[in-house]
Amino acid sequence: MNQIDSNDTRIVKQIGLPLYMAKGWLKFLGVLSVIYGVFTALSIFGILICWLPIWMGILLFRAAGNMEVAELNGDQAQLVEGLNRLKTYFTINGILTLIMLVAVAISFMVAGGSMLAMLSSMG
Repeated sequence: MNQIDSNDTRIVKQIGLPLYMAKGWLKFLGVLSVIYGVFTALSIFGILICWLPIWMGILLFRAAGNMEVAELNGDQAQLVEGLNRLKTYFTINGILTLIMLVAVAISFMVAGGSMLAMLSSMG
């Protein structure tokens, strides 16, 4: 049984190594995201959405902590928890990106329609 445990630990450490090596960047981006969320809260509209960057920053910071524990102890549960937090972060980021793309497309259509209306009224 001890041989199996040491193999599991070795596998966890191998799988988690790239993210363990990037833990500093994960923490850095997490802190920046939280700071961005705090500054966002200073505006009237920002108070409604400031929780998103704060939450995303906390997810990154905690994922880095999970990766550190997983690498140092070979803890499979910590590795899985860290990966789940990264999955949540990227899911939120993807949804926000899609919302932004739709908003940009709508604004281009509105601006284009306005320009066409202005040109047709001139001629």
